[in-house]
Amino acid sequence: MLQMEGMCLYFLVVILVMVLSVQSQGGLRPGFYSSSCPKAEVVVRSTVTSHFNKDPTVAPGLLRLHFHDCFVQGCDGSVLIAGSSAERNALPNLGLRGFEVIDDAKTQLEALCPGVVSCADILALAARDAVDLSDGPSWKVPTGRRDGRVSSSSQASNLPSPLDSVAVQRQKFAAKGLDDHDLVTLVGAHTIGQTDCLFFRYRLYNFTKTGSADPTINQSFLAQLQTLCPNGGDGSKRVALDIDSQTDFDVSFFKNVRDGKGVLESDQRLWGDSATRSVVENYAGTIRGLLGLRFDHEFPKAMIKMSSIEVKTGRDGEIRKICSKFN
Repeated sequence: MLQMEGMCLYFLVVILVMVLSVQSQGGLRPGFYSSSCPKAEVVVRSTVTSHFNKDPTVAPGLLRLHFHDCFVQGCDGSVLIAGSSAERNALPNLGLRGFEVIDDAKTQLEALCPGVVSCADILALAARDAVDLSDGPSWKVPTGRRDGRVSSSSQASNLPSPLDSVAVQRQKFAAKGLDDHDLVTLVGAHTIGQTDCLFFRYRLYNFTKTGSADPTINQSFLAQLQTLCPNGGDGSKRVALDIDSQTDFDVSFFKNVRDGKGVLESDQRLWGDSATRSVVENYAGTIRGLLGLRFDHEFPKAMIKMSSIEVKTGRDGEIRKICSKFN
């Protein structure tokens, strides 16, 4: 009898731990579609691979698309909605790319498993696959998100900006439950990112109206950037955020920030704050006597944490039939 009670207690504890584990990720869990749509992740992966093989720059596009989605109303696919007043048409979102990849995957999944796989989950899976295809780490994506029913451009005003100081970046990330370590780790996604000359050219010629360049820019790198983005030239010309290895998901970005070769002001400012600088130093491998942080291990953790922001699960939200339209 006592043995039976002990076994019952044991199973209750196991169940409680499992419930708490699921709750800790907002009701998400890896393999959410294993029964309802077993090929869901395979379809997303093959779709991302197909688009990536045609244009590898779609990888940072998908990663940024997921990031921007999660920072406004949580990871609910609201950034995918089309419309003049929708979130994707807010000024910080005008350069977003990769919508066609998500739409392609959704079309295939609707034919295979109608009304089952959310657009928000497709986006989270696609971001993971984009990193993996860029020679970065892979990870098990907790799924089970549902799509939001609201998408407003006015709610995207607080997205991180290239002009943000570390203090402002810290505040914006903290508002989403992310700390300094998460901030630096997630910004490391810029290792495969691109930006327009428009967003950093002010650093090259007339920084803070001084008539000279931002003094934190490495002098040889300054000349390189001025060649790429001449004063008065095409502001829409795209430049890699990690010029040394722009297609590889590696730690080169952090070494560049260490050496004064950050393209965006917000990236370079990470070196000027003691808390964020220590994380950059770890990833760049410049702290002697310490084992250092492994970026390829830490990035998946930060992504799982970010992709769990304010998710909608259970009966909240909906499963869209078309990612760019509410049902």
